[in-house]
Amino acid sequence: MAGRAVLLAAVSLLSAFQQLHLAWLVGKSRMKHKVMPPAVTGAPEFDRTFRAQQNCVEFYPVFLTLLWTAGWFFNQEVASLLGVLYVFARYKYFYGYVQSVKGRVTGFYLNLIILTCLSTLGAAGVVNSFLDEYLDISIGKKLPHLL
Repeated sequence: MAGRAVLLAAVSLLSAFQQLHLAWLVGKSRMKHKVMPPAVTGAPEFDRTFRAQQNCVEFYPVFLTLLWTAGWFFNQEVASLLGVLYVFARYKYFYGYVQSVKGRVTGFYLNLIILTCLSTLGAAGVVNSFLDEYLDISIGKKLPHLL
């Protein structure tokens, strides 16, 4: 069973390390700009760093849910590749946002595209599994014959 999910687990760990790194960067920015907890505002660079990290945290449960659903019910390799691209796009988003508010846009749109792909693949996989399990209709098996 673990072999079936090793790529998904690896991407999950990679993304968790990214989350830890982004939180560490917020702490570093706090010290640099002398913004002591519980304050969440300060110099504009700190505000952007904090907001970028918070936005990453807000999207994180959605990403993990879609990653695992698409990987488990559709295809682990495709979902994992999209997961790695998501981590890269989050990197672009975070560092772009730290530089300027407009700098976040490219990474944000890349993330939305990747999340849309993961949700579409996950939904297709779940529907196919549901039809196969409960209605004995396997689109995956019939599709090659139709083409």
